[in-house]
Amino acid sequence: MKQNHPFHIVLSDSRGKPTQQLELFALLNLGITQSLASGVISATESIQRFYHADNCLYVRKHLRSKQANAIMSHGVQLPDLFDCLPAEEAQREFFHELEKIRSLCLKLLEKGRRLGVSNRDRIEPERHKGLTSQST
Repeated sequence: MKQNHPFHIVLSDSRGKPTQQLELFALLNLGITQSLASGVISATESIQRFYHADNCLYVRKHLRSKQANAIMSHGVQLPDLFDCLPAEEAQREFFHELEKIRSLCLKLLEKGRRLGVSNRDRIEPERHKGLTSQST
C-alpha cells in the first residue's frame, strides 16, 4: 500500500530578492489560512507542512520582518489551541488567529506594493528624462 506523505514547504528553497520572498511568503500564508479555514488541512498538518522549525528559523534570520515573524508565531500555536481550550472556545480562537495571520499577510503585501511603487517612481523619471533629451 502506497502512503502519501504530506508536502513540506521549505522557504530556504525560494529564490529572489527579499521583497519578492516576503510577497511569496504572504501569498503562501494566505493560501494556508484559507485551507485551514475550509478544513482542507488541519492545524497539525499546517505545522508539518509550513509552520515547522526550519521555516521559523529562516523567517527570523533571513526575511527579518516583524510581520513575517508574527505570522509564523501565530501559525505555530494553532494546534495548541485545541489542546488547552474547550472545543467551542478553541474553534473561536482558531478563527481569530487565522484572521490575525491573514491581516498580517495583507500588510506585508501592501508594504511590498508601496515599495514597488516608490521604486518605480524613482526609475520612471530617468526613463522619461532619456526620452525627452533625445527628442530635443
